[in-house]
Amino acid sequence: MSTVTTALDIGVGAAARLLLDAQATGTPCSPVRELIDGTDEAYAVQECLTRSWLAAGRRPVGRKIGLTSQSVQRQLGVDSPDFGMLFADMAVPDGAEIPAGAVLQPRAEAEVALVLERDLTHERHTIADLLRATAFALPAIEVVGSRIRDWDILLTDTIADNASCGMYVLGNRPVQLADVDLRLCGMVLERRGQQVSTGTGAACLGHPLNAALWLADTLVRCGHPLRAGDTVLTGALGPMVPTAPGDVLEARIEGLGDVRVAFAQEDATREEGRTA
Repeated sequence: MSTVTTALDIGVGAAARLLLDAQATGTPCSPVRELIDGTDEAYAVQECLTRSWLAAGRRPVGRKIGLTSQSVQRQLGVDSPDFGMLFADMAVPDGAEIPAGAVLQPRAEAEVALVLERDLTHERHTIADLLRATAFALPAIEVVGSRIRDWDILLTDTIADNASCGMYVLGNRPVQLADVDLRLCGMVLERRGQQVSTGTGAACLGHPLNAALWLADTLVRCGHPLRAGDTVLTGALGPMVPTAPGDVLEARIEGLGDVRVAFAQEDATREEGRTA
């Protein structure tokens, strides 16, 4: 038994070190799937990253849900979403600029965010539980990133890598759930006025609340239930799009309003260093 446990610890620990080093150096690493076995070990790697970040003083503020699109699930051969941690230093003010290099290999997607006002601690929640627990909804842009080179990921890679979470932007106008139809709400994501992604709430597991319900039940089983004050990014409403320095993205979600983020140009000093 000790040999098996040691082998598990080595694989999980090695994967966590690769991902932490990639973030620290700004250089993506090779896939970690060969070091771990299955989703349980992938979440163990994510837990290692979380403990390291908490020890460094980062403040947790919620969760993100990934793999809510059926097409992406088919691509990775899975039939359920995954989840990752949100920290306060991942939050970007509406309309602000993300520094160059802050997210490795960034891509963006528009989502519905929920902010909770009650804990969700039941073993199995209902939609009514979720409605009562939600203070308001906001439009959001999640800037996903991968610490794994060239986005060469399978399910275990993205779970281990904190569900490929980078940063996120929330709109500033809270909307009550009674005032918006999240299933039918249309989404348009534009880059400098050019449409680059469209979708609806139905693209997110049929309804963004379905995704949030899955997360609430899953986290109770994991022993880390959602709490009052948590922000939940419920998953993409349309295709993810690549980003580049200088981009300006704006998402509009029917009934929720708009949210905007910019991506800084490469630092001039760094550019001079490359050409010196």
